[in-house]
Amino acid sequence: MRTGSIAFRVAGVAAVLVMAPATAAFAGNSVKATVNPAASAPGGKVEIRVVGCRDRSGAARSAAFVADAELSARGGHGWLTGTAKVRADAEPGTYALRVTCDLRDHRHAGSVRVEGHPHEPSHSARPSQPSKPSHPSRPRPSHTPGHEEPPDRPSPSASRPHESPVAPVRAGGGGTAVLAAPVSTVDTDDAGPSTPQTVIGLALAGVAAVAVALRSARRRRRTGAD
Repeated sequence: MRTGSIAFRVAGVAAVLVMAPATAAFAGNSVKATVNPAASAPGGKVEIRVVGCRDRSGAARSAAFVADAELSARGGHGWLTGTAKVRADAEPGTYALRVTCDLRDHRHAGSVRVEGHPHEPSHSARPSQPSKPSHPSRPRPSHTPGHEEPPDRPSPSASRPHESPVAPVRAGGGGTAVLAAPVSTVDTDDAGPSTPQTVIGLALAGVAAVAVALRSARRRRRTGAD
């Protein structure tokens, strides 16, 4: 009896030892993480979905991420979701994804694949150097100072009108005619009698004619009386 009971106990212990690693492996592999998109470029964002966690929150870590991704349950679907940003300087390759939930750290729960070259700051993002102010071109004078030509002046012959005789030739003047000149410079004798002088002359001529007629009448009367 004792031999049978001992053998039964040994078999039970062996079964427990054999099943223990399988249980641990199953427990470790029950938490799985998938990444969408499966491959991301440096600087991109990915969505993480984790199944197998009992808690309604957790975290996902990877060397490719800028920071840990916070996981939370949404909609009662039985999985945790979160987002993470891939480092801009991450080299192409596959990075392990670790999930922490149920107070345990589940290593190799998934992986993140990075494709493409790391982003470099573009030239447009760099501050441009201020351009040197261009000196405005100064207008150059067309003529050198001091050598400017004086404006055209009218010649004496062009400013004066052609002279022509306007008065009769004086006796004894050698045939020289009086040339046209301004009124202020012409002699009054050469210009002829003015209007008042003409009127006075006509009046005197009339008086003289009347005097001559009266004298003639008196002479006739005297002759007739004799």
